[in-house]
Amino acid sequence: MTSSPLLTDLPAFGELQALASDLKSTSIQALFEREGNRAEAFVAQAAGLRLDYSKHLLDGAARARLLELGEQAQLPRKAQALLGGAEVNNTEGRPALHSLLRASSAPGLEDKFAEVVEARAQMRHWAGRINSGEQRGFSGAAITDVVNIGIGGSDLGPRLVTDALKPFQGDINCHYVANVDPADLQDTLLDLDPATTLFIICSKSFRTEETLTNGLAARAWLINAGAEVSDLDKHFLAITSNLAAAAEFGVSGDNCLPMWDWVGGRYSVWSAVGLSCAIALGWEHFEQFLDGAAAMDAHFASAPVADNLPMLMSLLEVWYCNGFGAGNHVVLPYDQGLARLPDFLQQLTMESNGKRVAADGSALDYDTGPVLWGSAGTMGQHSFHQLLHQGTRLCPVDFILPLTTHTGMAEQHQRLVANGLAQSRALLVGRTPDEARESLLARGLDAAEAERLAPHLAMPGNRPNSVISFAAVTPHSLGALIALYEHRTFCSGQLWGINSFDQWGVELGKEIGVDIFQRMAGEARTAPLDPATEALLAQWRQYRD
Repeated sequence: MTSSPLLTDLPAFGELQALASDLKSTSIQALFEREGNRAEAFVAQAAGLRLDYSKHLLDGAARARLLELGEQAQLPRKAQALLGGAEVNNTEGRPALHSLLRASSAPGLEDKFAEVVEARAQMRHWAGRINSGEQRGFSGAAITDVVNIGIGGSDLGPRLVTDALKPFQGDINCHYVANVDPADLQDTLLDLDPATTLFIICSKSFRTEETLTNGLAARAWLINAGAEVSDLDKHFLAITSNLAAAAEFGVSGDNCLPMWDWVGGRYSVWSAVGLSCAIALGWEHFEQFLDGAAAMDAHFASAPVADNLPMLMSLLEVWYCNGFGAGNHVVLPYDQGLARLPDFLQQLTMESNGKRVAADGSALDYDTGPVLWGSAGTMGQHSFHQLLHQGTRLCPVDFILPLTTHTGMAEQHQRLVANGLAQSRALLVGRTPDEARESLLARGLDAAEAERLAPHLAMPGNRPNSVISFAAVTPHSLGALIALYEHRTFCSGQLWGINSFDQWGVELGKEIGVDIFQRMAGEARTAPLDPATEALLAQWRQYRD
C-alpha cells in the first residue's frame, strides 16, 4: 500500500482549522438549538454499539468538511487494503492481519487463513481439555488454575477480556502475571496449588526478558513442589514462534501454539495469545467474542464515512488533536468489568500512533497520538473529573455505557447509568456564575458570600464528549468494542500519514536495560554511562551489599 499523504496536504484540512477556530467560541447547547435534529443526526450504529457524538464542538458545516477529509484521505480504500492483506506496515514490510484472526473466510489469503483455522483448532482442543478436567498435573489432580505469563499485548488484551467477561466464565480460574518485579508472580502464586496450576508462556521470541524471567521462576516453583522435569508438559503451554527455545525450557512442540509476525502484540488477543480467555470463557463464548469483532470488521469495510463508527471516531480525534490542540483523550467505562479498558487502549493507541515521523521517514510538523487515560466510572468522579469540569485543559471524553447489568442488582446499576449520563450532561451544560450564585443563596449564604464563592462553583461546560452505549457487556459486544478502537486507531494513523503498526520506540530501553543489567552483574563495560545513572547504580550496590 502506498504511503498516506500528510494531514496538512489534504485540501479540507486548512478549512477545518478555520472552522475549529470559529467554533472555539461556540456553545454546543446553541448548536442543539440551531440544529433541531442534532440528537438523531449525530448518531451512528453498528454491531450492537451506538455512538452518540452530538455533544461535540462540531456543527453541520464542520462535520461535512470532516467527512470530506476522510474521503480525501481515502479511508474507505485504506480500510479495504488493511482487511485485504496489503502491506500496511511499510517499515517492516508486512501486512497487519489481526482481522483475519476473527474472519470466517479470507479470499486471497487462503494460506494464512489455513494457519488461523489450525490455531483455532488447537485453542479449542486445549480449552476443552482443561475445562473437562482431562489435563492433569504431576500429582494426577485436574488443573484448576491457569496463569498467563506475558507482557504488553500478551497480557493487557487477555487480562481485559477475562476481567470484563467474568459472568461468562466456567470453573477454571485464570490469572495474569506481567511485571518482572518478583512480587507480581509471588502474589499470584500465593494461594495456588502447584499440582493443579498450568502456565501459559506468551512470547513470540521466547526471549522476552520479563516473560522468560517469570517463566523460569514458575518452573522452579513447580520443581520445588515435587514436579519432575518430565512433568513440565503437564503444566506448561507456550504461545511462541521459537519452538527450539521453548523445548530448551521444557515445553514440547505439541504444547506450543503459534504467533505470527503479521499480527502485532497489541492486536493479538484474537489469536492463540487469547488462549487463557478461551479457557476461562469456554470455546462457545470465545467464538462469540470473535464474531463481535468480525461484525465490526464488516461494518468498517462497507459503511460510508458518514456512518462508519471507526472513521467518525478517528475524524473526531484528529479534529481535537490538530484543530483544538487537545493533547489527550479520556475513556470512561461505566462498568467495573471494563476497568482495564483504558490500560488496554493506552497500548493500542499510544504504541500505534506515538510517532514523530511520517511513513516515509520525514519529520512531522503537527501532533499525533494524544495521550489516552481514564478509569472506570464512578471512581473518577471523585478524583480527576474535577479537572474535566473546571480545569484549563481540553479533554475530549468517551463514555462507555452498558445499559444493563449481569449482577441482577438493577436499581444499583440504574444509579451507575444515571451517573454516567449526568457526567456527560454536566460536561456539556456546566454551571453559569448566575446559577452558582443562586445555588449558594439557596444553601443559606448571604448575598456577599454567594457573590464571592460563585466563581469557584461555576463550570464553563461546553466540554466535548461521546457516549458509546450498548445493551450489555457480552462476548459479542466486547469484541465489537475492541475492534472499533483498533480500526479507529488505524484510521487516525492514516489521517496523520504515519505507520501505526511498528513500535521501534520500545527497543532502545530494552537494549540499554540489557547493558545495565550486565553491569550490575559485574561484567566489564568500557563506555561509561551518564553520571546520574552511574550514581544510581552505586546507590543500588550499596543497598545490595
